[in-house]
Amino acid sequence: MKYDPIKNKFSSLLRNSPPLKILFFNLLRVLFLREWYIRRMIRKIFPKLKPKHILDAGMGFGQYSYFMSINQPKAKIDSVDLNTEHINAFGEFCRRLNLPIAVSEADLTKYVNQNNYDFILCVDVMEHIEDDRSVLKNFYASMKSGGHLLISTPSDQGGSDHDHDHDSDHGNKGTGFIDEHARDGYSVEDMTEKLVSAGFKPEEIRYTYGTFGKWSWKLAIKFPILLLNSWMGFVVLLPFYYFITLVPILILHQLDTAVRWKTGTGLLVHATKP
Repeated sequence: MKYDPIKNKFSSLLRNSPPLKILFFNLLRVLFLREWYIRRMIRKIFPKLKPKHILDAGMGFGQYSYFMSINQPKAKIDSVDLNTEHINAFGEFCRRLNLPIAVSEADLTKYVNQNNYDFILCVDVMEHIEDDRSVLKNFYASMKSGGHLLISTPSDQGGSDHDHDHDSDHGNKGTGFIDEHARDGYSVEDMTEKLVSAGFKPEEIRYTYGTFGKWSWKLAIKFPILLLNSWMGFVVLLPFYYFITLVPILILHQLDTAVRWKTGTGLLVHATKP
C-alpha cells in the first residue's frame, strides 16, 4: 500500500489553480487530526513570540506555510523540501499570490541558516530521515536564542501504521500503510534525549492520536486511501463518503485533542533554544 502516490496525484491536479489549492488546504485542515494539533500550537506560540523569520522544514504541499503567512503576515517564511514536484507547485502558488514565502530545495541533514529563525516547524519529516541528530543540530544552529521548535512525528506506539509480520530480532519490518519511513516512530524518552543533546530545552512532548485519533485517522484518511489505491474511480464517490462520515470524524478529532493521552500513535514536540 503506497501513500505518497495518492498525495502526488492530488498535488498535480491542483497545481495550476490557486483557488482549488486553497480549498484543498482547507480540506486537509478539516480531515487531518495533526492539523488540529499543529494549528492549535501555532496559535498558542505566535501571539507572544511574534516571529519575524520562520522555517517550514519539509513543507510538503505547503499548507502550514500558507497558514503561517496568514497568521503572521509580516514574517518571512522559508519553505524547504526535497520533493521537486512539491517545490515547483508550491513555489508557483506563492508567486501567483505574491506571498512572502521563499520556496527552495534543501537537505535538512545539511541545511544551516546560522542564528536566523524565530520559529521552526517540522511536520511528519523526522521519521523519514536516518540521521535525525544532524537535523536537530542544524535546527539549533539555524535558530535565534529564544526561538521555538515545533515537531509533529509518529510515535513508537504504532505511529507508522506498520503491520509487524516478521520477527524484529531478524531486523525485518512488516509492510504497512505508510512504509517509506526510516523508523517507525519516537518515544518520549528518545526524542527528549536527542533534543537535549542538540542543545534544545524541551517544553512539552505529548502523545497525540489516542483512542479517538486512531479511529478518526481510519475514517478520514486510511479507508479512503485504501479504496483509491484499489480503484481511482472512487474519487467521484468521496463527497458521498465524507457526507456520511464527516460529523463522526469531527467529533473524534475534538475528543482526541481534548485528552492528555498517556500513549498514542503521534508525538507533538515543543522545544526552545535557551
